[in-house]
Amino acid sequence: LAGIGIAKSKGARYRLGPELEVCGYGCSDHYYESDTLLHSFQVLEKLLQSPATQDIICDVGMPVLHRNVRYNCRVIFLNKKILLIRPKIALANAGNYRELRWFTPWSKARHVEEYFLPRIIQEVTGQETVPFGDAVIATKDTCLGAEMCEELWTPNSPHIEMGLDGVEIFTNSSGSHHVLRKAHTRVDLVNSATAKSGGIYIVANQKGCDGDRLYYDGCAMIAINGETVAQGSQFSLDDVEVLVATLDLEDVRSYRAEISSRNLAASQASPYPRVKVNFALSCPDDVAVPTCVPIQWRYHSPEEEISLGPACWLWDYLRRSKQAGFLLPLSGGIDSSATACIVYSMCHQVCLAVKNGNADVLADARRVVHDETYIPEDPREFCSRVFTTCYMASENSSQDTCNRAKLLAEQIGSYHINLNMDVAVKAVLGIFSVVTGRAPRFSVHGGSSRESLALQNVQARIRMVLAYLFAQLTLWARGMPGGLLVLGSANVDESLRGYLTKYDCSSADINPIGAISKADLKNFIQYCIETFQLTALRSIMLAPPTAELEPLVDGQVAQTDEADMGMTYAELSIYGKLRKIGKAGPYSMFCKLINMWKEICTPREVASKVKHFFRMYSVNRHKMTTLTPSYHAENYSPEDNRFDLRPFLYNTSWAWQFRCIDEQVAKLEEKEGISLVEEVD
Repeated sequence: LAGIGIAKSKGARYRLGPELEVCGYGCSDHYYESDTLLHSFQVLEKLLQSPATQDIICDVGMPVLHRNVRYNCRVIFLNKKILLIRPKIALANAGNYRELRWFTPWSKARHVEEYFLPRIIQEVTGQETVPFGDAVIATKDTCLGAEMCEELWTPNSPHIEMGLDGVEIFTNSSGSHHVLRKAHTRVDLVNSATAKSGGIYIVANQKGCDGDRLYYDGCAMIAINGETVAQGSQFSLDDVEVLVATLDLEDVRSYRAEISSRNLAASQASPYPRVKVNFALSCPDDVAVPTCVPIQWRYHSPEEEISLGPACWLWDYLRRSKQAGFLLPLSGGIDSSATACIVYSMCHQVCLAVKNGNADVLADARRVVHDETYIPEDPREFCSRVFTTCYMASENSSQDTCNRAKLLAEQIGSYHINLNMDVAVKAVLGIFSVVTGRAPRFSVHGGSSRESLALQNVQARIRMVLAYLFAQLTLWARGMPGGLLVLGSANVDESLRGYLTKYDCSSADINPIGAISKADLKNFIQYCIETFQLTALRSIMLAPPTAELEPLVDGQVAQTDEADMGMTYAELSIYGKLRKIGKAGPYSMFCKLINMWKEICTPREVASKVKHFFRMYSVNRHKMTTLTPSYHAENYSPEDNRFDLRPFLYNTSWAWQFRCIDEQVAKLEEKEGISLVEEVD
């Protein structure tokens, strides 16, 4: 209603909203419930009755049950009359999307049926039935056709045939989530939709956290004849954003007039059913009204996306969970420091929104800090109220990481806790020694690898227990109300490799960087140094990543992540993209990498690396079943819950696959041997 009101106040005659906006896109299995359908129609009843929806065509999204089949629909209405219910034709069913689980695609092209309205709607509209199906809206001055999200991405998008049949305005209601570096693909698709055969294209997309791992990133846009004329924000804390444009329909007609190939195809096009409406989008006296001119789309850099997207997601999660802030185990390394910077960015966004007059954000901020007179003006001061960081030292921790964590906490303003957990570690190990009569030792002290790994895991898991204890009671100890959400800080590459302890500090309430690569996080850290003047990050950037779970050598860290993993973070990103995005198993990955790495590795070395990765990946895959819910930012995320569906009990020898690799290596080496002999001759 707020959006419709704003659109009307700006002179709009047609209003498009996002996909399934009435109930929210992320209802998931709640779509099975009749309550969801009932409440959606109750909302539709209120919309139809509202004075705000009069004299403007309203296009809203909701689920509809037609002849006992559930469809994802657009309900288009004007002045208390439903004009058309248009069901989605192509459902999104890959990656994070499961629309075929809840909905059925409309498969009757250019076919319309009668839909019998529920009684509560009949009483408002006076209609018993309305058109339901694949049709377009014909007003007194133009023709509009609807697409829905995935339909733009399909090879044979509806706008192609609709455009040939004379539809001049295409609308797209989306539920499209953020992925790093994805925005340009969406923009290119929209502009190309009208570049070839003309037309106006309007996109409305969800924005914000809809209750799960995805952040819907807005980017509402309006384009004409292949050029963008209006761009909405990709990241913001505004609950409602309305994009309005004034365009000349004659520009569409003249653009199409000179494309003879388009006109030849149009003359043979099959017609769509048209729903005629006694209403015009234009006015007789609008000749002097200025029209919108093309603009250059402003894209965020990946570093800006990391700074803004997860920050907005965290704010949505915080305000909706009604907690009082976040607690982060801050180790002084890149991952936890990047997470801290994202929270600091969130504080910046909140202060900026309040400065710009966003009353909703101000009200939410006051609820979070439990102060009805509070006004967040300084990000550092707001950070001190909502963000607690904790450095958990052990005898294996270095003074360097302690100092780095403390200095960063001072610069962002978080409430910082320094503690030593050795007494807890020794207490747990003491119980084991009393029961078994044995005392495990680290490898450097003569212990086995089993002993050393167990000792590292005890430290890691105690950190998780302490994190939750302090999250629940720190504010209580400070005489403040509420509790804190625990943030995790394992990156996507560590998760893919399984380089984490199950139920350690990677186990948290949410993780804003869980689908972001180490390489991108390093670039983000550099961005924060420059943008937020966080000079403490310079030393963090230079330090080698380390878990600090093994004993120090001469007071210095001897353990490093990449040495422990047996692979670099750069290699991990390549493995991850080939495995998930490239759909490569061990053999296919080997075949691709022998060419990619031919200048730096022999085929035998590539084979060794690929085998090691898949062995470690499969041994540790079980850890993905308990992975902390993470902001989805990369399409090679190994998140097991909804995105990357794989077994978690593998035959980790990969006997058949590795044998195929070995056979190929032997052939390549034999061929190389022949070549060497020929060169000697």
